[in-house]
Amino acid sequence: MRYISTRGQAPARDFAGVLLAGLAEDGGLFMPETWPTLSHADLRALRGLPYPELAARVMQPFIGDAVPFAKLQTICRDAYANFAHPAVVPLVQLDTTLWSMELFHGPTLAFKDMAMQVLGRLFDHVLTARNERVTIVGATSGDTGSAAIEACRDRSRVDIAILHPAGRTSEVQRRQMTTVNAANVANIAVDGTFDDCQDLVKAMFADTAFRTDMHLSAVNSINWARIAAQIPYYIHAALALGAPEREVAFSVPTGNFGNVLAAWAARRMGLPVARLVVASNRNDILSRFLAGNDMSMAPVEPSLSPSMDIQVSSNFERLLFELLDRDPAATAAAMTGFRSTGRMEVPHTAWQRATTLMHGFRLDDEGTLAEIRRLDRECGYLADPHSAIGIAAARALPCTHHTPTIAAATAHPAKFPDAMEQATGRRPPLPKHLADLYERPEHFTTAPNDLDAIEAQVRAFAYRNAA
Repeated sequence: MRYISTRGQAPARDFAGVLLAGLAEDGGLFMPETWPTLSHADLRALRGLPYPELAARVMQPFIGDAVPFAKLQTICRDAYANFAHPAVVPLVQLDTTLWSMELFHGPTLAFKDMAMQVLGRLFDHVLTARNERVTIVGATSGDTGSAAIEACRDRSRVDIAILHPAGRTSEVQRRQMTTVNAANVANIAVDGTFDDCQDLVKAMFADTAFRTDMHLSAVNSINWARIAAQIPYYIHAALALGAPEREVAFSVPTGNFGNVLAAWAARRMGLPVARLVVASNRNDILSRFLAGNDMSMAPVEPSLSPSMDIQVSSNFERLLFELLDRDPAATAAAMTGFRSTGRMEVPHTAWQRATTLMHGFRLDDEGTLAEIRRLDRECGYLADPHSAIGIAAARALPCTHHTPTIAAATAHPAKFPDAMEQATGRRPPLPKHLADLYERPEHFTTAPNDLDAIEAQVRAFAYRNAA
């Protein structure tokens, strides 16, 4: 499998090259040169497999010979061995045709663990084979950082520096990152929003001298390997509810667009998906786009669902590339215009292609609290604010023919105790392995929203560890 940039000016790479590169040199995102396909017979052969085995088989076409299949099977078994639920990704029925796909049973209680636990082991394998070392830089709106740190902590060939927006994550999200005491981990609280942090990461990659000197790599969903490791759980859930003989729909709470893009990719490979619901909070650029082709930036507003407090959704570029018939020049022009004017001009025909599959949904904080209360009262089910938005979006979706709808439950409710208490009057306890989280000392530095200042901190951190 070879990968090309959405903007067409970076050399093609194999999977190992894409894993280590993260962002393409031209500022674009890597995409498969051709899409692997799964026939109905292929899908049926996956039905009933243990999740780690299914994940390895679904990921293998994207990885090719960069990792031997037997090694990939071992990586996936090890990655999911310590998840808190034996099914890894259990489905919980909430209504006649509505299920919650629980993606939060990993070590940091969020869906990011589903990919990160695989990625950490893939980095180990590839870097050992190449006798190389990398500095991973990432931005987080809350969950990516802790999942990435947990996956990469104490690994001998990786240093990891995570930027988070100061004061804009939940306390649990912040402490899951900052209480990790490992020499190869650095946390930087940036005076700004998640979009600022994401822009700083992209600027570090665009600084060729810095990128080369630091051997930069990425674990944000700009890294294709993250998307590849998220596709399996959509296939797993659909098979459990009757695919490929039966279509399903997915509802995904969305910030950076990577999780719903993985669902789109599963459909592109052959999974019968009737509808994708893109669920947003008050930061509703994606739902505005789907409702009326309005892709215009607005100020990021803090909400009860901080992982979705995003206006520049990086992975939308990958979908745009496909909507524009894989035209890299048109994709680059659209993205460049978006960053310079704050508005993206998407051709009407491309927008229509998106809306034939995708349906946008928006829910503000008041509606989110109401949905958490309703689920608790009517179903005895505790959903965190992000998951509640996804479930509400699924309920709002007009479905026919009794299509099963699967809502992605992306985080454990204990990660957002203040919101849960506000909605239900109860604070869900943290699992045993995190029970003392509030007592653990924190380790992080602060920085202004300034590229030079951030690069100086990352350079000092990497040089210290290399000494």
